Amino acid sequence: MPDLHSARRDSLRQLVRQAGADALLVTNLLNVRYLTGFTGSNAALLLDSGSEARTLFCTDGRYVTQAGAEVPDLEHVIDRDSVAALVKRGSGRTGFESQHVSVEQYEALNALAEGFELTRAPGLVEQLRLIKDEHEIEALRRACAAADAALAGLIERGGIRPGRTEREVARELENLMLDHGASGPSFDSIVAAGANSAIPHHRPADAVLAAGDFLKLDFGATVEGYHSDMTRTLVLGKAADWQRELYELVRRSQAAGSAAVFPGAVSKDVDKAAREVIEQAGHGDEFSHGLGHGVGLEIHEAPSLAKKGDGTLAVGMTVTVEPGVYLAGHGGVRIEDTLVVRDTVPELLTLSSKDLVVV
Repeated sequence: MPDLHSARRDSLRQLVRQAGADALLVTNLLNVRYLTGFTGSNAALLLDSGSEARTLFCTDGRYVTQAGAEVPDLEHVIDRDSVAALVKRGSGRTGFESQHVSVEQYEALNALAEGFELTRAPGLVEQLRLIKDEHEIEALRRACAAADAALAGLIERGGIRPGRTEREVARELENLMLDHGASGPSFDSIVAAGANSAIPHHRPADAVLAAGDFLKLDFGATVEGYHSDMTRTLVLGKAADWQRELYELVRRSQAAGSAAVFPGAVSKDVDKAAREVIEQAGHGDEFSHGLGHGVGLEIHEAPSLAKKGDGTLAVGMTVTVEPGVYLAGHGGVRIEDTLVVRDTVPELLTLSSKDLVVV
């Protein structure tokens, strides 16, 4: 998709010029992928602020064939030390991604910058990545569909039942995502049974599922490098009254947070809309994390939907809404969706039911 990546580079040029730079050295591999389509493990990009013809892509000899296929529209430099090779070709005032470069790396690169200035220019590519284009949203849609299908398949085949371990459930869930088109899981899946469900980021262990347990599943699939993120909480066997009440509280909070996702909404106000529901029920202290985050080429990226979240939402942003209430020693509930900010109501990408499922 050379045209897509070329358009992204053109948009970046405007930001580079606004930052007062003549070029931008892009060293973060995800940002290189976003701008070029390259998926290898070693690459850098020197983007000229005024000319596509003077923009250089660099990788090493292992990726000559791959780079030719994935980056057919830029001049290639082949060098094992791709970043240093491009720094040597810098000129004028060359910005670099200072948020991704250590002090030691900067000092080494600056020593190579003969006759020009190497200047900090953080966050320019990430600024573009905030707003997803329709190609990105389609990849996210497919990633969410793979996760939805995996959960449905896991339930249908009886994979969630007393006697299994958290680790066994996690392994089967991740394998099912692969079966439904994912290249891999978005992150290490969270499978938390019983009292473990009150631990927000519990890691699957050899804990055995038992009748009466809450079972919290937080997982996602990766498609074309884009990540989905979803949490569903189930009950094994008959649900107790306290479990139904807690679940309904979190579902109301999640609905309130989702309804607050619209263009122009202030990030912290989206968090507030969901959090107030839980606080009014007397469980504010048991909602111990932010409401959500952006998703895309990274599983956690801007914007942040939290008490101190800044900025406003805009059409094309993709965010999670994931309130939770965690009762230590008893169990917890989290419900999470991935949504796209649209002109009116958000587009829901995670389509698994949010009714309380009892298996």
